[in-house]
Amino acid sequence: MTKESDLATPDLANPDLAKPLANPLLDFSGLPRFASIQPTHIKPAMNVLIAEASATIESLSADAAPASWENFITPLDNVNERLSRAWGVVGHLNGVVNSPELREVYNDMLPIITQYWTELAQNETLYTKYKAIRASEQYASLSPAQKQALENELRDFRLGGAELSVEKKARYQVVQEELSSLMSTFNDNVLDATNEFACFIEDESELSGVPEDVKTVAREAAMAEGKPGWKLTLHGPCYGPVMQYADTQALRARLYRAYVTRGSELGANAAWDNSATINRMLQLRHETAVLLGYKNYSEVSLATKMAETPADVIGFLDDMVIKAKSFAEADWKELLAFANAELHMPGVNAWDVSYVSEKLRENRYSFSDQELKQYFQEPKVLAGLFHVIEALYNVKISASNTEVWHSDARFYDVRNIDGGIVGEFYLDLYARDAKRGGAWMDDAINRRMKNGAVQHPVAFLTCNFAAPVDGKPALFTHDDVITLFHEFGHGLHQLLTEVDELSVSGINGVEWDAVELPSQFMENFCWEWDVLKRMTAHVDSGEALPRALFDKMIAAKNFQAGMGFVRQLEFSLLDMRLHTGFDPTRDSMHDLVAAVRRAVAVVQYPDFNRTLHAFSHIFGGGYAAGYYSYKWAEVLSADAYAAFEEGSVLYPDIGVLNAETGAKFRREVLGRGGSRPAMESFIAFRGRKPDMEPLLRHNGLKLAA
Repeated sequence: MTKESDLATPDLANPDLAKPLANPLLDFSGLPRFASIQPTHIKPAMNVLIAEASATIESLSADAAPASWENFITPLDNVNERLSRAWGVVGHLNGVVNSPELREVYNDMLPIITQYWTELAQNETLYTKYKAIRASEQYASLSPAQKQALENELRDFRLGGAELSVEKKARYQVVQEELSSLMSTFNDNVLDATNEFACFIEDESELSGVPEDVKTVAREAAMAEGKPGWKLTLHGPCYGPVMQYADTQALRARLYRAYVTRGSELGANAAWDNSATINRMLQLRHETAVLLGYKNYSEVSLATKMAETPADVIGFLDDMVIKAKSFAEADWKELLAFANAELHMPGVNAWDVSYVSEKLRENRYSFSDQELKQYFQEPKVLAGLFHVIEALYNVKISASNTEVWHSDARFYDVRNIDGGIVGEFYLDLYARDAKRGGAWMDDAINRRMKNGAVQHPVAFLTCNFAAPVDGKPALFTHDDVITLFHEFGHGLHQLLTEVDELSVSGINGVEWDAVELPSQFMENFCWEWDVLKRMTAHVDSGEALPRALFDKMIAAKNFQAGMGFVRQLEFSLLDMRLHTGFDPTRDSMHDLVAAVRRAVAVVQYPDFNRTLHAFSHIFGGGYAAGYYSYKWAEVLSADAYAAFEEGSVLYPDIGVLNAETGAKFRREVLGRGGSRPAMESFIAFRGRKPDMEPLLRHNGLKLAA
């Protein structure tokens, strides 16, 4: 697999780094040793682990004994898990404490790691042994989870090119290595373009309307660079509030242009232009599809999802557009009318939308996001979130101690009521310059049965919220709270699994268009009075969220829901169209974006908008031809939550925090992981197939009968 020369040089240069005690990445006795890990550890550790895995594969391939779960799959899982865990830690560090040294070694090792997994998926001897187990008498005695894992492996061998000719296998490997490198380049360009931008303001009047806490952070940032005034950036805790509250239109326009041209030919630095990267990725993805015998990359993507064909997905999205666009158009007309009548603006530009929307919200509902934010201080929010989890799933969450990668990060235990450990998670909440934007959950350790004992799962939970200011607790917007609940839904899927087979425990093996079910499900609790009243306390007075303000929130819940709904549909359709029939050597990506927006969007975007150039979900992550999953899974999650709503009607004293329904959701959805098809898990919980009505109702898009 990996060439001997690739393995030997780093180890010979510093042989001590190949020893487990000297190299923390080779220590699997417990949690990652973040305090000890240095960039210099990465190459030696990865090379040792690849060599170890390659030797195991060679031994298993040469074994003439009939393949079984015990003598073949388990030892293969063992060595691959060690490699995955170590590389997962490296990837996590690259995302949360990025540095030039770490980035360099990460990008150097990425092709070698990709080569290993590609060659593994194409190993005909291993594929034959998996097929032999499938055809053997042993198959009948396997557990349902083992059978599902085996079927997934056979599918993944086919998708990995195991059935290709020698020549096509070689080309497939080259394509996958280049794709992994391009994805890393895409993310690096977005991060660098985001970090590089700075807008220094010396006249405070230009910051009229900007919240004081945002100005305080901006002032500290300018002082740290020895400059007067305030430093504005494109990081979410600064960019979002400026776009929402800044009265100076020219300032909003300046930041907007910088934000939507990140990673493009119109950005500040040509070195970070993702145009060629995107085109090349689309070409290589299409080539991947052709090599595997598919018409386009969307078909490859859907081979591991609930949806069956690209036509099914596009039809689903088009149907959603039909249902939602009239609501979006009504939202847009209302926004234009308000801007003209109340703000004396003849039109609403893209950089005005957040600002005018906030003014309209304040005018109609007599509250602002900034007012609401004062009640969501971090300690109360976390306590309230943990209460929801504990009440629903009969567990206890407690702060714990271990090594972390940054002083912002924290660590927690999840235990059953009897004190038995269920899982653990890291929590990293605040935005930083060296941290990738957005919010995500990733696995650190997966549950499995190992050496007769259960290995409990561990998760990384990462957000990019504003850090504490002036000695006060961090304050979250309600949207931040929703994001936190969303990511914890993913985390619970990872942590509450009851499956002991590595490849289908937690989120492993779950169809990608169902993986958002638990996360979107959790968002619903952020709109419940019984939940919010105990997770809020005004940062100055300590007063809980007043019921009158909560009622205003509920009245405003579906404010501009139509516009938000079609925005997600626009992204989803762009993703599907790019991966279904689009040819970057012939077609114009800019024209495709314009065509989709004409059909779906109501906001008038400027010609310089280059949103796709920073669309990390599909070009830097795992959502290529899969972004529709958010809407697909939202149907499932809304209907699942409706079961809790129905229970609250029957048991009003308990409300939606119904432990009986929660236990069933844990058992049939969260606990099952990828051990069976997601639709089976949903039906086992709900007693029927999903209904779209709850989704439309939750978004205020219920059509007239």
